[in-house]
Amino acid sequence: MRRVEEAARAYAGRNRLPAGEEAARRRWRAFVADHLLDYDEGRDRPDLDVTSRMSPYLKLGVVHPRTLLHDVAPLVHEHGGARDLASELAWREFYADVVHHHPRSLWSDLTDGLRAMRYDEPVEDVEAWRQGRTGFPIVDAGMRQLLAEGWMHNRVRMITASFLTKDLHVWWPTGARHFLDHLIDGDVASNNHGWQWVAGTGTDAAPYFRVFNPITQGRRFDPSGAYVRRWVPELRHLDGPAAHAPWEADDGYAHGYPEPILDHAVERREALARYEATR
Repeated sequence: MRRVEEAARAYAGRNRLPAGEEAARRRWRAFVADHLLDYDEGRDRPDLDVTSRMSPYLKLGVVHPRTLLHDVAPLVHEHGGARDLASELAWREFYADVVHHHPRSLWSDLTDGLRAMRYDEPVEDVEAWRQGRTGFPIVDAGMRQLLAEGWMHNRVRMITASFLTKDLHVWWPTGARHFLDHLIDGDVASNNHGWQWVAGTGTDAAPYFRVFNPITQGRRFDPSGAYVRRWVPELRHLDGPAAHAPWEADDGYAHGYPEPILDHAVERREALARYEATR
């Protein structure tokens, strides 16, 4: 974990990834040398720069997944980081295979269990989500990172997707399209089936009643608040985990950050009620 914490101290933001095969190979070699063995511990931390960032290169065909798997395969039986990285590569190929056999699942529910689900079309709230103005810091940080970099940490992708589908009660293709409009690694199979995993309509879907709490998720995976402060400058005056709950600070809204557009507890109950109504 020492390397993970060193990365946190050294991370001061990043630019877009450089293009080309040699740049991809440099990034990959640095990741294997510095962070592969810590990947299982740090991969859910958006405040750390410890993921491989190879997804754009994979999406564009600059590198082949077999090349990456070849480098980590000797370690998968000994190290959790290598095992988790190999698993992520496998998920990418799995989703491609699902789309090959079920092409309609790109823009329709793969499974039929939630076909009767009632969805909303809250135009203003969806726009607040797109712009990173929901009043939930970890959600807004992720959505602003997406607009600025064309990339978002995977843990935050799940949090923001859960917010749209479970808090705003919006059908997942709305979010999938927005992500594809902005992601430089926007692989349609991985993106859309990742959204279905969150929405509870895809392969091995998370149970629909698993609703991500954006506040506890932020505190758990961005414990120092560094990720939020990086992307939400209106909260940079709040130290540590206080950045995840500006409503608890006397000066939390002193710099123009919006108040929450909804009550998560209320919308969680609403999501579960809608789920029960489909059964």
